[in-house]
Amino acid sequence: MKDIKVIPVYLPQFHAIPENDEWWGKGFTEWVNVKGAKPLFEGHNQPRVPLNKNYYDLNDVETLKWQCKMAKEYGIYGFCMYHYWFSGKVLLHRPMELLLTHPEININYCISWANGEWRDTWKYKDAKSTKILIYDDYNNEKLWVDHFNYMLPFFKDNRYMKENNKPILVIYTPHIITKLNKMLDLWTQMAKKEGFEGITYIYQSAASSFDRSWDKSRFEYGIEMNPGYVNGISNRNIRQISRLMKYSREIKRILHINRRLLVTKNNSEIKQNDYDEVWQKILQLRPNGTIRMIPCAFTDWDNSPRFGINGSCYTGVTPQKFKHYFALLVENAKKYYKSDKIFVFAWNEWAEGGYLEPDELYGTGFLEAIKEVLDEQN
Repeated sequence: MKDIKVIPVYLPQFHAIPENDEWWGKGFTEWVNVKGAKPLFEGHNQPRVPLNKNYYDLNDVETLKWQCKMAKEYGIYGFCMYHYWFSGKVLLHRPMELLLTHPEININYCISWANGEWRDTWKYKDAKSTKILIYDDYNNEKLWVDHFNYMLPFFKDNRYMKENNKPILVIYTPHIITKLNKMLDLWTQMAKKEGFEGITYIYQSAASSFDRSWDKSRFEYGIEMNPGYVNGISNRNIRQISRLMKYSREIKRILHINRRLLVTKNNSEIKQNDYDEVWQKILQLRPNGTIRMIPCAFTDWDNSPRFGINGSCYTGVTPQKFKHYFALLVENAKKYYKSDKIFVFAWNEWAEGGYLEPDELYGTGFLEAIKEVLDEQN
């Protein structure tokens, strides 16, 4: 087994764009949610504060250089960068395009197409209804060509992650794409015409992992995207929920329905989960079936900055615990998984509590944990 490649997911929601200004207010970025978070119980680690109050702006290439330099210093192989494409319109693309135009930045990367619709869910922390802000028309086959051509310059970048001369493309929720195989076959054909052997397709979301109604044959890997993946295993309704998400979406489009009801929680407290308990479950996971799975670590999870008491969080989190569990996951990856990759939630999901970037509470503790484990085991 080759050395383990640690790949955190990277959120680009830290620079203002006109669409977010319209939907959420002038100058909105993820930092607005982060700064506005409140502690909801004694000992609740909110609000999260970046080290030296570094509320950075991803419009600045120096921020990207700082992130990539720090990542490499602590043993990170590269970033899996979220990419937002909506029927030919790209959003939050500044960091990825900056990276492409600055070849001197030493970092590997790949794209995760965060497909799906955007909704105004965050406005309803008391849970009422939501409406669609923007969505992708997956059935427009001409736009498949445009989408591939947008991604092609990234695929051709020497820093872009490839496997057997096949660029890695992660798709967050492929099972909701109605003509999935036809689209992927076209992209594979286009990639071969550009000199690649094809494309290495990877699916990401727990919903796609557990939905059995779609054909996974085009995919080399799935990601055990934790903590959602391991929690989904114990959720008996996960398959029904994912099927409902797939088919109700098309029905609502046909009927021009752009709202949905949210379930209001009856209690007045955020759901608290035990960090050690969920990690024990993660370490018991074993790949099975025809799809090769890629293990995934998570530093923390707390989405109360977005959803208030309707969110959930973990208690008992420390970098020391993370190091212990991450070391065991690396051992599992080498022993049981047919991949040299480990994904991590996350590099900078500050409003969901998952980040490796240094903060005021733990400094560089989570990054140090990864580097120490890799130095010991690689």
